[in-house]
Amino acid sequence: MTTAPLPDLPASRTEPDGSAVVRVLSYNIRSMRDDVDALGRVIRACAPDVVCVQEAPRFFRWRKAAARLGRASGLVYVTGGATASGPMIMSSLRAHVERAEDVLLPRTPGLHQRGFATAVLRFGRARLGVLSCHLSIKDRERYEQGGLLLERLAALDVPYAVAAGDLNDRPDGRTFGLLADALQDGWATRPWGREHTTRLGDPLQRIDAVFATGGVEFLGCGVPMGLPGVEERDLRAATDHLPVLAAVRVPAS
Repeated sequence: MTTAPLPDLPASRTEPDGSAVVRVLSYNIRSMRDDVDALGRVIRACAPDVVCVQEAPRFFRWRKAAARLGRASGLVYVTGGATASGPMIMSSLRAHVERAEDVLLPRTPGLHQRGFATAVLRFGRARLGVLSCHLSIKDRERYEQGGLLLERLAALDVPYAVAAGDLNDRPDGRTFGLLADALQDGWATRPWGREHTTRLGDPLQRIDAVFATGGVEFLGCGVPMGLPGVEERDLRAATDHLPVLAAVRVPAS
């Protein structure tokens, strides 16, 4: 399959008014059980400032695995992983970490423990709250977690924030709808690239997304297939999800 070249998103930069263009990537990496070199190449080609990871390694020597991903991708660890039961945040050296917190969610017996990785990052005069999530496969628990996500995002107590992750829900689902009603859905607001985030060859679904609070301007959001440096063979080898890349403009605080 030949993928048409995709125009790049705006580059990371600080504007004269103090606002910042920030590139945010959401990526389910399946515990790095696949080709880590391919994973690193995909992330590097996306040139993100922030990566919201799902299914980060969370068992034996998980910190060593996170360090390996950092070396492969050119990023640094911020928070999460085992301490958030999977979600993790990484960033470029451009970001200054003001604070970070991992949150474990109420657990339903028989289901996986879930959590949020959260941080407040500063890009010059622009401050951005970040939340990485991986919601439940069960509708009732997932909907409850959607409400907790909105509460936690508000508790970051910053005027501008993004939430990104694997929702295990589609845009017509009630949890996706709950989030889209309260926040901006990046793809619906400023579509760019490919819509569907499931593995190539699987049924077409958009179950991964980047959301933002009001005041954050989406400059583009979608799966970066066709972006220079993002090779289809690497997307197939890296993990069982496709990444979602967004460029947002964050006003100066």
